[in-house]
Amino acid sequence: MIEIRGCSKAFGTLMAVSKVSLEIGEREVFGLVGSNGAGKSTLLRMIAGILKPDEGEIKIDDMAVFDNEKAKEQVFYISDDCYFPTNYTALDMATFYQLHYPKFEKQRFVKLMNQFQLDERRKVGSFSKGMKKQLMVLLGISAGTKYLLCDETFDGLDPVVRQGVKSLLAAEIMSRDFTPVLASHNLRELEDICDHVGLLHKGGMLLSKDLEDMKFYIHKVQCVLTDRKQEEELKKELDILKIDHQGSLVLFTARGTRSEIMAKIQEKNPLFSEVLPLTLEEIFISETEVAGYEIQNIFF
Repeated sequence: MIEIRGCSKAFGTLMAVSKVSLEIGEREVFGLVGSNGAGKSTLLRMIAGILKPDEGEIKIDDMAVFDNEKAKEQVFYISDDCYFPTNYTALDMATFYQLHYPKFEKQRFVKLMNQFQLDERRKVGSFSKGMKKQLMVLLGISAGTKYLLCDETFDGLDPVVRQGVKSLLAAEIMSRDFTPVLASHNLRELEDICDHVGLLHKGGMLLSKDLEDMKFYIHKVQCVLTDRKQEEELKKELDILKIDHQGSLVLFTARGTRSEIMAKIQEKNPLFSEVLPLTLEEIFISETEVAGYEIQNIFF
């Protein structure tokens, strides 16, 4: 388990991360979302032990991570902008990481490179941005670490490769003790793979919730009511986060189970009612609007 307790990090007058507390459980895909500049990269670098928090503590399996070689052996960090030594081939990179990660499987790395149709003997400098991202993921998987920290890893990947990477991460969780942490500014990239999602906003952790719980206790319903009085009654009877109107249609986004919400609406004998699927983006926007944050335009 990764435990973050009251962590803050400033660069001069810029407070990049402010009093963040968070737990990342084992064998789950954790999505860390937030706009560019929200503090995701700084938080990941602290989890990886690259940066030391100004205050607070970070533990990996009950071990303080900063300046702790044993703890760092359990973490592989993929930055948004990875550095590759001049003239290094992909195989050279594997040899380099093999020196730092005792469980690194070089044969598996070569096999994965072939599966993703990448040449392990080609110089990394000639790779495209997307190919470099793929390479780092395959190095991270082959390293055999318990935790894989990915910063904007899906950025630059085409849809087929993106799905291949997601399938690889899912298969890894099924076969061993493995926990990927995926940081992104794009909620749509994470919706179909994450078990738990945390929202980082202006350096602070706005909320952290299990994705299935979020989807179970918040719903969007469209209906046609016979008069405006019924809408006012529903506002009092339901825990409504948002209301929109499209002609005669009223769209409610409300907290509660599907059955609870629909029972209240059916009591009004609507002319029409239907539950609509909610995207992760819509859920977060609804939650954050209630918290007083205007972030409708952050995610895209």
